[in-house]
Amino acid sequence: MSAPLIDIRGVSKIYGRGDVAVRAVDGVTIRVQPGEFVAVMGASGSGKSTLMNIVGCLDNPTDGQYRFAGEAVETMNERELAAVRNRRIGFVFQQFQLLSAMSAWRNVELPLLYRAATDRRRLAVAALESVGLGDRVDHRPTELSGGQQQRVAIARALVTNPDLILADEPTGNLDSTSSGEILDMLKRLHAAGRTIVLITHDEQVASVASRRFLMKDGRLHEAVAA
Repeated sequence: MSAPLIDIRGVSKIYGRGDVAVRAVDGVTIRVQPGEFVAVMGASGSGKSTLMNIVGCLDNPTDGQYRFAGEAVETMNERELAAVRNRRIGFVFQQFQLLSAMSAWRNVELPLLYRAATDRRRLAVAALESVGLGDRVDHRPTELSGGQQQRVAIARALVTNPDLILADEPTGNLDSTSSGEILDMLKRLHAAGRTIVLITHDEQVASVASRRFLMKDGRLHEAVAA
């Protein structure tokens, strides 16, 4: 078996000190192999968003070890962490996080601006075509449906060909039809070999993953396989 893409061992995130300390993440251990589709379920306040921030190199743990593709994340400086976030992790958020003044392809190209790529439009258009939006490349977010906006966000996550897709409540702002389309897209990406970590409060959404975990009071428990 290959080395884990995500190798988290005994990781905690503690806010405050003494009697008022809050263990938002409490001694979590999880390993995700390349090509896996993992879902982390949990109610609001369970710690799943804090864990997502650690996995995505957006926040540092208080204790424990985190190796991403074999590299020790806790020893990285801000420049190195930014490079991991930009090149190796594709983020998909509940709120889409699109810039309303920019066209779809301009939104998708944004991660490429940090690497001085000379073929940004070609790569952005190709990513949009891969999510079925080849005919919407010049449309602004306000001209797109919620489901189409989330597909633009997925294209933006894919444009750097990252090692990991990290999706935080990707269907949270969508109707049932659009939600189904986005989940089908994530399943297709997984079938094509992508590694995906999905954060959700919805057990039905989590059921599309190959492995499921439940986050409660900062602790992570593996659930019955889907």
